[in-house]
Amino acid sequence: MKNRIHELKNFYILWSTQGLSQLGSAMTNFALTLWLYQETGSALKTALLSICSYAPYVLVSIFAGALSDKWDKKKTMLVCDLIAACCTVLVFILLKTGMLCAWHLFVLNAVNGLMNTVQRPASDVANTLITPKKYYQKTSGLRSFSGSLITILHPMLATSLYALGGMDVVIAVDLSTFLVAFFALWLFVQIPPVEVSVAAEKETLIESAKAGLKCLNRNRMVLMLILFLAGVNFVASAFDAVLPAFILPRENGGEAVLGVVTSFVGIAMLAGSLIVSVLPPPKDRIRLIVVTMLFSLTTDNFLMPLTRTPITWCIAQILGYFPVPLMSASLDVIVRTTIPAEMQGRVYSCRNTLQFFTIPIGFFFGGWMVDAVCEPLMERVSAESIMVTMFGQGKGSGAGMMIFILGLLGMAICLIFGRILRKYKYHESV
Repeated sequence: MKNRIHELKNFYILWSTQGLSQLGSAMTNFALTLWLYQETGSALKTALLSICSYAPYVLVSIFAGALSDKWDKKKTMLVCDLIAACCTVLVFILLKTGMLCAWHLFVLNAVNGLMNTVQRPASDVANTLITPKKYYQKTSGLRSFSGSLITILHPMLATSLYALGGMDVVIAVDLSTFLVAFFALWLFVQIPPVEVSVAAEKETLIESAKAGLKCLNRNRMVLMLILFLAGVNFVASAFDAVLPAFILPRENGGEAVLGVVTSFVGIAMLAGSLIVSVLPPPKDRIRLIVVTMLFSLTTDNFLMPLTRTPITWCIAQILGYFPVPLMSASLDVIVRTTIPAEMQGRVYSCRNTLQFFTIPIGFFFGGWMVDAVCEPLMERVSAESIMVTMFGQGKGSGAGMMIFILGLLGMAICLIFGRILRKYKYHESV
């Protein structure tokens, strides 16, 4: 036990303090959403906060790894954290002077998104460098655990602090967590350097992005897994877009029920993360990834629309999201052990672009299908129709139909990629 603590000392410090800082940032983002909605009453403008944060991640990720591989990982993380904190301070100043407007938040969220895009691959590689290979699964589980805990806690804490003292208190807590993480990383975490070849140093951003794509092309197993997860993300993001339209109009739904059902995502992933951190390595990681996603996409998307009570909706969320950390940990181990450390920044960045570009498409697809196809269709069917028996009647039934369709689509994606991935073999060495 003492030996493990010693071997993972740098990881424990980095993981705990960065997680605390991420919690503070998530609280500020949530509170700013509350503030903006109160100021404008516009759901579209509040949604644009997330879009502005996410757009740089999708658009620039493929180039960010080039910078991450060339730059010192520790300095990159420190600078990105510092710029993000400056954005938070600027929000505070604009707020106190009465000058804060929606477009200020859009621009600052885009800057924060850009910093996260650059920092993320540096952080991923740093965790590889400070973690002995035999602890990869355990540390992946711990990182999923902290992410799930943040998902559960930040809305509750942000709402409480916002009600207690407004944005001032929320921002003060955020900046305090930033200071703890910044100085912990600066003073107490030692990240080994990665030797960069002369050729890599001279690479342009375009050449580096091509190098990452070429590395993925040579590692077809990793590439196919990333494309598989892109399909999964498409279905999952479409589900997230449809869920409010499914729950809010129901007689036994509403905002409170939507909040409870959504919170079970974090609870399920928290439980899954704890399980991952203590489980032994699976015999077949590729099969585990496919099977867990097949179980996740079918149970959640079939049970949710075919039942009528909030309790069963919560159970569907638990069944759907509990396996996700098991998948994430295995994918993380495969990428870390398959891709050379000096290439991981570029590969992680290419992965981020390829794996997550389907999310905004999924959000648009899910919302459009409900409004333009499913709800109008359910309004026209007769009360004796089997579709009414399956999905109910009235507003929200079309959203239920769409969730069921997403279950069928998710099943098809898993079965198709399951056949493709069957030919690849992953051999893990410790």
